[in-house]
Order: sequence, then C-alpha cells, then structure tokens
Amino acid sequence: MTDPSTTAASKVVLITGAGSGIGAATARTLAAVGHHVVLGARRTERLSALAEDIEARGGSALPIALDVTDPAGVRSFVHTAHDRYGRVDVLVNNAGVMPLSRLDALRVDEWNRMIDVNLRGVLYGIAAVLPLMRDQHGGHIVNISSVSGLKVDPTAAVYSATKHAVRALSEGLRQESRELRVTVVSPGLTRSELTASIGDSGIKDAVREQMGIAIPATAIAEAIRYAIDQPADVDVNEIVVRPTAQG
Repeated sequence: MTDPSTTAASKVVLITGAGSGIGAATARTLAAVGHHVVLGARRTERLSALAEDIEARGGSALPIALDVTDPAGVRSFVHTAHDRYGRVDVLVNNAGVMPLSRLDALRVDEWNRMIDVNLRGVLYGIAAVLPLMRDQHGGHIVNISSVSGLKVDPTAAVYSATKHAVRALSEGLRQESRELRVTVVSPGLTRSELTASIGDSGIKDAVREQMGIAIPATAIAEAIRYAIDQPADVDVNEIVVRPTAQG
C-alpha cells in the first residue's frame, strides 16, 4: 500500500546498520528534511526508539529487523518497504564491522565476519533493490566505504580489502547503469561503535586514542544528504569526508 504522504520531493530511503552511528545520524538527518526512512538493524529495541523519536519530531520512520548477512532477510526488508510505500528510491548500504587485527593473529572468524557484513551485505542489498529500481526506471544506491578503502594500514588488511571491494563493485555498478545513481561515501575517523568490534585490546586502545580528532556521524549524514538531494541527472560518484586533522 502506498503511503499517501509520499510526494515527489520526499524519497523512500532504506538504511542498513541504522541502530547507531552513521546509520542513525543519516536517518535523523534525512527524516528531518522530509524523506521517509526505513530503518534496518539487528538491535530492534534501538530501531524502535529511533523511529519513535523521529516520528515525535514530525518525521516518517519504519523500523524493520535486519541481518545483512541473510539474503532472504535483506529481500524481505526491501520488499516490506516497497509494500508500504510503493517504491524504493534510495538504499544506503551502511552496515559494517571493523574487528582490526594483524594477519598473523589468524582471527579467521573475524575475517569472515567482515567479508559477510561489509561486502556480502552490500551485495545482498544491491541484489534486492536492483529489480525494483529497474522497474521504476530510477533509484540511488549509496555504499558506505572508508578511507581504509583508499589506503591500507597495519592491522586493517582484511577490513581495507572489504572496503576496496565496495568501491570496486560500486564503480562497476555505476558503469553498468544509465538510470541508476551510485555513490560511494568514504568516512575518515568518525564517532561510532565500530571500535567495539575490535577483539585485540592493544589495537582497540590504540584506535581509541586516535578518536580524539574524530568527526561526528552527522558530518557523514550531511554528505549522504547532499548526494541524495541532487537532481536526477546528477550522480555524485564519490565523497571522502575526513577530520581536518587526520593525516
């Protein structure tokens, strides 16, 4: 059923990893300017609280439980949104994990987790929305990469590999599409919960020491808003947003 409040100016924006950090900030930022945000994450209590707050401020938000490593779950997330609003205008592939470690630590389960969330999760999102966007002759996919997708640092080899891959598949998708807009956003040090997934206490402490210069998640949300709000014939392909003090 199409929401009667959906207008040409407002878009239906699906956001993965919306429970905190960049995802939550993006949801608040886009809802505040009139877009309908569909919130996906595993922590449903956070999603519900975020949706309630957005709606209390006059916005439109639909929370849906989502595990991006489950392709059937991603399809259900997308189709639930489509059934509610009658279209899907934007997908923000934001969900990610960053359990940094040296390769010789052999944390293979963590490597697999990063590949499953950071890369396969993005692919599952693309696969779920592409048929709908093709049928409606337009749409926008925003993939969240990282400055680690531009360079590689010690302890970040696998994380960087997943983020390099996100940039590569985004560029391939862009070149294959003539009606679809594709944007890669690569944040630098940003305040979020990504460091919580680091299992090595020494690496976690070192990363947290660097976070003193981190920018707020709203800075990334504003970059996403900028890309989304461009005219349909303008495709902002890539945005890199770093703290001024980051080398």
